[in-house]
Amino acid sequence: MFKLYDFLPSGNCYKVRLLLTQLGINFERIEIDILKGESRTPEFLSKNTNGRVPVLETDSGQFLAESNAILFYLSADTDLFPNDHFERAQVLQWLFFEQYSHEPFIATSRYWISILGKAEEYREALEQKREPGYAALDVMERHLTHHKFFVGDRYTIADIGLQQIASE
Repeated sequence: MFKLYDFLPSGNCYKVRLLLTQLGINFERIEIDILKGESRTPEFLSKNTNGRVPVLETDSGQFLAESNAILFYLSADTDLFPNDHFERAQVLQWLFFEQYSHEPFIATSRYWISILGKAEEYREALEQKREPGYAALDVMERHLTHHKFFVGDRYTIADIGLQQIASE
């Protein structure tokens, strides 16, 4: 059985839980409270030297970090990862977009406001993230105006990767 080292409020952890659940894969969820420094302990760092969640532990005891890498690993040979070579590249394109255009602006702001509760302390930084955050949402909105899904004509891990916005 897979083990998922997870912080419940994390959007990156959420998308892995969502995929595991949608694929009907049983897993053990192990809470790692990043606010208490639990991702910085020697025990956790032996699983992921980067000290971040989520981390997926496989049945064979291997550890895989980074949410989008976990999505890729779990979705291989499923309907959620296309067979078409170009569509596979498009899935990766959207997952990279999520990490570079969404996560640094929208997810980081959410973390400061909703999880840490420090909106006032981060007011200036939040203001700097507002415009690029809206720009990322605009890219997604313009794409979805003409498409039902992010890639092809069906739900893929690209949609899961970007769906965390709705949960945040």
